Amino acid sequence: MAAGMKLKLSRPLVFFDLETTGTNITRDRIVEISLIKLMPDGRVLEKTRRINPGIPIPAEATAIHHITDADVASEPTFRQVAASLASQLEGCDIAGFNSNRFDIPLLDQEFERAGVNFDISRARFIDVQTIYHKKEPRTLTAAYRYYCDKNLEEAHSALADTRATMEVLMSQLERYDDLPDEVGALSDYACANHNVDLMGRLIYDDKKREVINFGKYKGRLAEEVLAADPGYYSWIMQGDFAQNTKNAFTRVRLRLGKK
Repeated sequence: MAAGMKLKLSRPLVFFDLETTGTNITRDRIVEISLIKLMPDGRVLEKTRRINPGIPIPAEATAIHHITDADVASEPTFRQVAASLASQLEGCDIAGFNSNRFDIPLLDQEFERAGVNFDISRARFIDVQTIYHKKEPRTLTAAYRYYCDKNLEEAHSALADTRATMEVLMSQLERYDDLPDEVGALSDYACANHNVDLMGRLIYDDKKREVINFGKYKGRLAEEVLAADPGYYSWIMQGDFAQNTKNAFTRVRLRLGKK
């Protein structure tokens, strides 16, 4: 497949998709991960790995991706593959479908839990769903049918979804002349908000100041809120937030202490 011919790559671009035990970023776990790495020289490398999540896979999750506890009983845990996976992603940009809001934050949380210090923020992210929603709002199955004129067989298989996501992006680049073909510019286009943390609980305003993007303080500057309501920081630290989000609030709080 001559994928990525219209896409200008200065470093590898990894398309990936996760199948998981559920949709909670902090509590759920990965059961399957697929990677397709596009190399600047045109090579395409594929890899799929099932993961033992260490917790039961709920029936409703199995109904979607068809992976059972028995299927992963003899597979490695994420902790066992984390270092190898991090090395495969090192120096790469990352693309997925709804990846900025789900797959990337959950993957980051798994790295954190495994004790692997992988700085995922050094990658540029392309969320194909964001491009799709800006152009033709719907789902991956509909996007695949619309852009590629194909039905997505085996939807919610990590590899099928990953392949479809890659094909959709290539078709988007062919269809829309105004889409940039350089990864940095495409990453900016595919970013719904200028997030501080991966989940977008904090976003940057036009002066690069951190703004709270949820809850009762939504729209307020994080520095002002943390200065006026010290208990809010404790609530964040004790709450059901991804570690990446807690770290972002901590950086703001530490900066306050230096003023």
